[in-house]
Amino acid sequence: MTDSTYLLGELAKESRMGGAGTETSAREIRRIDLADFDARRSQITEELWEAATDIGFFQLVNHGIDQDRIDQAFTDAAAFFALPAETKARHGLKKGMNAGWESMTQVRPSIAKPDQKESYQLTRPHMEGLWPQDVLPGFQERTLDFEARCRSLAMNVLGCFAEKLGLPEGFFVRAHDPHSAQYQSTLRMLHYFAVPDDAQIPADVWRAGAHTDFDCLTLLFQRAGQGGLQVCPGKEAEAQEWTPVEPADDAITCNIGDMLMRWSDDRLPSNFHRVKSPGPDEDRSARYSIAFFAQADRDVVIEGPQRRYPPISAADYIQQRIAANFAR
Repeated sequence: MTDSTYLLGELAKESRMGGAGTETSAREIRRIDLADFDARRSQITEELWEAATDIGFFQLVNHGIDQDRIDQAFTDAAAFFALPAETKARHGLKKGMNAGWESMTQVRPSIAKPDQKESYQLTRPHMEGLWPQDVLPGFQERTLDFEARCRSLAMNVLGCFAEKLGLPEGFFVRAHDPHSAQYQSTLRMLHYFAVPDDAQIPADVWRAGAHTDFDCLTLLFQRAGQGGLQVCPGKEAEAQEWTPVEPADDAITCNIGDMLMRWSDDRLPSNFHRVKSPGPDEDRSARYSIAFFAQADRDVVIEGPQRRYPPISAADYIQQRIAANFAR
């Protein structure tokens, strides 16, 4: 199957995913313990590979990022989103740079309506003028530190995948260089808006419509009690069986992105997920999450070990995915 054929098929599937679907709790979202990572690396590698090749989703515990730093990142995110709109607009999204603040701008082809959220993106080479230092002292330093910790963890996980794919040691570390002007990994703070108790939410309005991620690996931090994330593995797409991913403060939810799916010659699946709007009897307060998207530097060439797809730069690949999903 050619890459273009895959994209067309993926978009066709996505267009059918605007409905409510059928939830199932039968599928397990595996929790993988990263304690004593270096000593247990072989075991952890096998557990990661088994979970990733199954549904492309898993959760990490004992991952090495201190809870107080995670809590501080959520505190900083809430402080930023609480700023007046005109203040946030001074740090607005730089088009094509994935850096800065945006609100209600992502329109998924699966539902043709904007996601009910706002976000703030950190992409290291493009942050000039985007830090709210005048109103949030220390925000820049803390957020950069948190992004670096996320990248380090992501490289550990990707290093395990590199081993299973037969790639050289340090392969993905070199492909995600935070000191390079070509770096395009992104930390994204997300705020899903509260819903009034008496509001009737249309069936086609979602906090985040069905989509796959464009990157190699996503790390998602969620707050306990702020649910809504659901995954639909490829083999279950036709049946519209969506599995809830329960949030927990001590667990990081991870998923494989399109870039790694291509890089692995389709051995690692990138699957659809969404964030549903709260139902009548569910908590309608605001939902916050923080995502780190590990995506290779712009000038890195993506070519799988089996060369199933032609080589393509990471920059061109991201643009290809954006065009396929949003420029329609």
